[in-house]
Amino acid sequence: MKKHLLVFLVLIFSVSACGSQAETPPFFTAPPPAKTTENTFTALPSHSSTPTLTLVPTATPIPNPMSIIALRNGVYPGSDITIVKELTRGSNYRRYYSYYLSEGLKIYALLTIPDGEPPEGGFPAIVFNHGYIPPDVYRTTERYIAYVDEIAKAGYIVFRIDYRGHDASEGEATGAYGSPGYQIDVLNAVASIKKLPEVHPDKIGMWGHSMGGYLTLRSMVISKDVKVGVIWAGVVASYPEMLYNWRRTGSFTPSPSSRGVGWRTQWLEQYGTPADNPAFWDSVSATSYLTDLSGPLQLHHGTNDEDVPLEFSIRLAEQARTAGQIADLYTYEGDNHNIAANFSTAMSRTIEFFDAYLK
Repeated sequence: MKKHLLVFLVLIFSVSACGSQAETPPFFTAPPPAKTTENTFTALPSHSSTPTLTLVPTATPIPNPMSIIALRNGVYPGSDITIVKELTRGSNYRRYYSYYLSEGLKIYALLTIPDGEPPEGGFPAIVFNHGYIPPDVYRTTERYIAYVDEIAKAGYIVFRIDYRGHDASEGEATGAYGSPGYQIDVLNAVASIKKLPEVHPDKIGMWGHSMGGYLTLRSMVISKDVKVGVIWAGVVASYPEMLYNWRRTGSFTPSPSSRGVGWRTQWLEQYGTPADNPAFWDSVSATSYLTDLSGPLQLHHGTNDEDVPLEFSIRLAEQARTAGQIADLYTYEGDNHNIAANFSTAMSRTIEFFDAYLK
């Protein structure tokens, strides 16, 4: 009996000793892990018996220049606005043909300034983003005249820019949806109008129609300088929605980026589908960043719009409200892409909204 007890105790001691060796003592400090590097080593053929290791750097992923983060990291200094000539006066404001600089390019614009002395701090200003018009037929003094007139009469400085490649603006018109050029022009316009002595630099709003609405929404999640935005019939959907749910039935003329191999084909080939690579498609969609929206939004859309789906504006309003933002939506029964039948009503609401947040 004593012999069996002795064997049993020896076995218990042996098992306990093995267990204690497997555990790390409390005072033991593990050695630091081996340093890793973003470079990889690739063995290359050698005439000697010993292979030569050559350091081959692994490329660091570069964000697509259309991503919101890439655009936030850009620099948009703008420039002083140069007056080329004064145009025919408005009813209570002056009109000028002007230009500013964006990436070294002269970007021309229509500038309006109210008559009289500016209020304390300066006039509020609206950067005006027009919709798609074929760049080769676009003319600074011929488009959106009634829209600009209504906003200018209400006491705002209006800066309606032409985008690169439009009319006399320098550069190439590459389209808005697959190239950052137009967006960069808009952000430099904001910086430029803030430099104008008559402008209150903290009272900058933005108005956009159609493609200009797309540029307006993106500006408001890129820059904090835009305090309020109004969008008419805007292309304000996520990129997956634009990819799959945007079928134009109206008198749409393709932009340069829509001809040949456009952003759709190129991005699908390079990044995969939204289901395969949601991180990329989210990164380029302004709707992924609505919690960062720089100010309240007002949306207008005709129910018979044949160019941009009404659902784009409805969904944006819902998403923005869910993100805790102000997003007022007005729909106009039977009206078209330009909200032509309800222009006066929509414009009155637009000015009231700007007045509420900028004056």
